[in-house]
Amino acid sequence: LKDIQYIDSYCYNKLELFRFSSSLGRFVGYTEYGVKQAEYRNNNPSIIASLKAQREAYCLHNIGNW
Repeated sequence: LKDIQYIDSYCYNKLELFRFSSSLGRFVGYTEYGVKQAEYRNNNPSIIASLKAQREAYCLHNIGNW
């Protein structure tokens, strides 16, 4: 169960701007705008906590389906 990873990507016009990775526990930006958005979201503990909880609620709940 340790190797399950939850990824939440934010894209615009087929370009990935930033993403949350549960293995890192934070957002990573890939464009200038994405880096700013990642910094903003990384400094907001409620956003980070809710996405970490999504790993348990979504991924671990569906592990038997795959």
